[in-house]
Amino acid sequence: MSRGHPCQSILPRMLPNYDPNDNEAGMKILENLTENVYQIQQCALEEIITRNAHTEYLKRFLNGQFDKELFKKKVPVVNYEDIKPYIERIANGDSSNIISVEPITELLTSSGTSGGQPKMMPSTAEDLHRKTFFYNLLVPVMNKHVDGLDEGKAMYLLFVKPEIKTPSDLMARPVLTSYYKSSNFKNRPFNRFNVYTSPDETILCSDSKQSMYCQLLCGLVQREEVLRVGAVFASAFLRAIKFLEENWKELCSNIRTGHLSDWIVDPSCRKVVSLILSKPNSKLADLIENECSNKSWEGIIKKLWPRTKYIEVIVTGSMAQYISTLEYYSGGLPLISTMYASSECYFGINFKPLSKPSDVSYTLVPNMAYFEFLPLKNNHEDASQDVQCNGVYKENCTEDETEKENVETVDLADVKLGQYYELVVTTFTGLYRYRVGDILMVTGFYNNAPQFRFVHRRNVVLSIDTDKTNEEDLLNAVTKAKLLVESLGFLLIEYTSYADTSSIPGHYVLFWELRKKGSNDLPILDQRIMEQCCSIVEESLDSVYRRCRRKDNSIGPLEIRVVKHGTFDALMDFCVSQGSSVNQYKTPRCIKSVEAINILDSSVVQRFFSQNAPSWEPIHGGTE
Repeated sequence: MSRGHPCQSILPRMLPNYDPNDNEAGMKILENLTENVYQIQQCALEEIITRNAHTEYLKRFLNGQFDKELFKKKVPVVNYEDIKPYIERIANGDSSNIISVEPITELLTSSGTSGGQPKMMPSTAEDLHRKTFFYNLLVPVMNKHVDGLDEGKAMYLLFVKPEIKTPSDLMARPVLTSYYKSSNFKNRPFNRFNVYTSPDETILCSDSKQSMYCQLLCGLVQREEVLRVGAVFASAFLRAIKFLEENWKELCSNIRTGHLSDWIVDPSCRKVVSLILSKPNSKLADLIENECSNKSWEGIIKKLWPRTKYIEVIVTGSMAQYISTLEYYSGGLPLISTMYASSECYFGINFKPLSKPSDVSYTLVPNMAYFEFLPLKNNHEDASQDVQCNGVYKENCTEDETEKENVETVDLADVKLGQYYELVVTTFTGLYRYRVGDILMVTGFYNNAPQFRFVHRRNVVLSIDTDKTNEEDLLNAVTKAKLLVESLGFLLIEYTSYADTSSIPGHYVLFWELRKKGSNDLPILDQRIMEQCCSIVEESLDSVYRRCRRKDNSIGPLEIRVVKHGTFDALMDFCVSQGSSVNQYKTPRCIKSVEAINILDSSVVQRFFSQNAPSWEPIHGGTE
């Protein structure tokens, strides 16, 4: 690969204009971006430094110089706690140019369930254009793999959360709420490949129940036009199915009479949905009633929306636990994760959208930001122990790890196949060498662009002693254990965990919400089987955990607490009340909040403990 640096000849503009209806033009841009990764990354860094070298933050390290090598030598790799004072100053009325020459127009809040409290990330008007460019690039990728997407509509269930106004009058809101409320979304040009069944007014409705009801009603009325369904996260889509289970009779009544329920009081929703409902349709109501009244809802998506080609939801990372439940409802439809993004930045695209969820990799788009990578050890068990250091869980870190600033990073163009890395970004919006907290593994290349599998969040762990169980290890252990209950006809609807140190030794607690297939009744569970599930989880955890359990006796037997139906909905309501976004909400896989634990504990119906310590042998040649 040539490493010359003619920016203008490669990419005339960092965000090229093109018609999203023009697939050929979109693919040409993607080929250009992925062929010239090194050059475009250099252009991106040069543009960011040139713009912002005189900001208060960068002047501390660069003294107003525009040198890229000096940037990597002098500007430290940072966590959120390092930049939090600057963000808070802007939120409280200080000038944007302490971190960005471009005016900060809003602050984007994290979901609040990715290992810590909600964080606020700077955003600019230009950043909305960058997101629009990114969304438009998804279209030609999907069209390359799925035919006929311009012959119907998408039933995407999208939601907003009310904003919080900071003392500086800047709005602080989740990234998706920001985008849906922007003129980029509301005034978007017509794209025949991306027509929604949900009118914008229903998406923008701040009442999530009215929004959900109206969007599902619109999707049912237009069922013959629906070619794909989805939501942002798998958990959100499953909540929609549950809502449909609870409200299908009323929805059918609306369709049968042609009249929208009186409790839908949002005037914009009433107006647009009434136009879609338009007239009574007994035939459609009977059809939906016939499908929904069946005892089993297996394959319900394909039955209600027969032309559907796939379900688009994020099923990587912690969302992977929903795969079997989605497959139960889907009727064999592919589950597609199209993109990898966060509040800090939009990162990458899945260039093989029809791949199995376990094989999903994302290709980072090099003009979105300047990307660097902190290498981790190749051994994943070791890697997982190297990456638990952050501002929230400093008790799990050595002082040397937390204090180290000038860590040697690897550029996007130089990552190695099979290697684990922690992602570091420098954005166009005022984040410089910021540790996102995501651990990625290089799985391959598209042209010269590396492809990454999302492994886990750096700061989501269970720990009692010297053990450190990350999100992926917990998911893998639960996945193995739930096979036992699934073979008996049960579905694991949700799970979370916490480290219970109220007794000595402490122990891991898993909260499970189970459902019998084809029934809403509380399942009757066999004690022996559930105790075996506890043992399977323990056997599936890493050697450090198993050593602590078997040899050191520093961890007590793992416990599964089965909770009644609706418990995780109550947990979501609590998290939303604390500032999480409904649209971005993901069930936290590790709970630390006392209030959240109390909500779960108040709904426990049965408890089971592992009856045997897991197997453990010293690593050959080691002194573990």
